[in-house]
Amino acid sequence: MSTENWPRMEAVFTAVFALFLIVTTGVHGNSLTVLQAPEFVSFQKGDWPISGEKVPDLVALTMGFSVQEELSWPGLIAGPLFQRPRANVLVVVRGADDLSLTQNVASYPLENAVPFNLDNVAETVHSLFAEDTPVVLQLAPSEERLYMLGKANAVFEDLPVTLQQIRARLSQEGSILASLPLNSLSRNSEADLLFLSEVQVLHDITALLQRHRHLAKDHSPDLYSLELSGLEELSRVYGKDSAQYKDATAILSSVLQKFADDVYSLYGNSAVVEVVTVKTFEAPLTRRSRSILESKQISNPGSPYNLAYKYNFQYAVVFNIVLWLMIALALAVIAIAYNLWNMDPGYDSIIYRMTNQKIRMD
Repeated sequence: MSTENWPRMEAVFTAVFALFLIVTTGVHGNSLTVLQAPEFVSFQKGDWPISGEKVPDLVALTMGFSVQEELSWPGLIAGPLFQRPRANVLVVVRGADDLSLTQNVASYPLENAVPFNLDNVAETVHSLFAEDTPVVLQLAPSEERLYMLGKANAVFEDLPVTLQQIRARLSQEGSILASLPLNSLSRNSEADLLFLSEVQVLHDITALLQRHRHLAKDHSPDLYSLELSGLEELSRVYGKDSAQYKDATAILSSVLQKFADDVYSLYGNSAVVEVVTVKTFEAPLTRRSRSILESKQISNPGSPYNLAYKYNFQYAVVFNIVLWLMIALALAVIAIAYNLWNMDPGYDSIIYRMTNQKIRMD
């Protein structure tokens, strides 16, 4: 190799090394990062993109549930049949360009970042473990949206949800304002308070779990879904090159890392914690059509949009039970009717057998 190519080769090696540092020191752009996972949930490291609409199926598979469509994605390998994690925690961070989540199990690029929810997974958990009343918590502080099922109703009932409640919580004893280095963030700015309120909610969730450790020791799996949009609001107000946005990114990275470690430890090293970072959600591409034979009659009276009834996973089981039970009953009725029709009363019936056949004459 001639010496004239050495500068070019050096530039190539420098670029490759810089790219390696970028990949290994943080999470950039739209991505799915697994911060914690037990050994029996096998995530493989690789650059395999996953679609945003498949994230709920991935959560269901990590919890040992079946999905309607097979997920042909090499990042997750099937684990033991009779072993499932005790909890799954999914945190969605909107408006994040990069997060320094260096201590992770695996990280994958996220494509087609459309809005998604874990409603189907929550319904499956609640239906399969209704007697154990598992914890199902879905929270979005920015939208003041809270959905709880099972034991979460009793444990997280005091969790601040509205911005007014969270602001009051920030001024109370044990607030994160006393321990976090705010730097350029202000307590008087609406955008800053929204971000700090989300950090406070993460802290309060782990604090409540520490006080109610029995939740992590039952046999029913728990589900947590949190959506954070404080970074998105900071980038809109100050810009992504501002000191406020950079300080908030550093704070959230360390808080999420600690949050994942605490939850993983509370559930006895048997919890999966994922973080989805998106710059912004894309509008889902849908194809709408109208049939000329469309009826104006609403099939579901509870819905004003002429939607079908929500599919129940137990429909096939109930249908088969009713079908074969009706067939068995029909065959039984036919067999009984046939035997009664062809019965000889004088020979088969015990009533006629006990009757004297001779007429007594006085």
